[in-house]
Amino acid sequence: MYWLDIKMWLESTTGLDRDVLHIYGAVLIQFFLALFFRRSLASPWPWITVLIAAAVNEYFDYQRVGNSPESRAIFQAEGVKDMWNTMLIPTFLLLVARFWPTWFVGKSRHFRQSTTNNSRQPEGEAV
Repeated sequence: MYWLDIKMWLESTTGLDRDVLHIYGAVLIQFFLALFFRRSLASPWPWITVLIAAAVNEYFDYQRVGNSPESRAIFQAEGVKDMWNTMLIPTFLLLVARFWPTWFVGKSRHFRQSTTNNSRQPEGEAV
């Protein structure tokens, strides 16, 4: 079974468009690898793995492109769109997890109370 056959089977089985499968596949890969390797989404490694998987997928797609300039132009346009669809949400998740992690978890009530209590302590006193 070829890679294209697997993709067509997934598309017909799930009823989802290939573009949607790119998005779902990328997010699943990123979350699975973060969980499996016990890494945070803030780590670049799950994101890098998604990027590699997307590039390999595009390479396999390139194997079926004809020699005509028209088919190569169509492939290039589809390849850019596929990479964009595949990497947008994983990139967003990486950036938010890395630079604004409280967007995902919020601040706990204990953290808010301790920072409020610490701000009321005069300088030099132990907390």
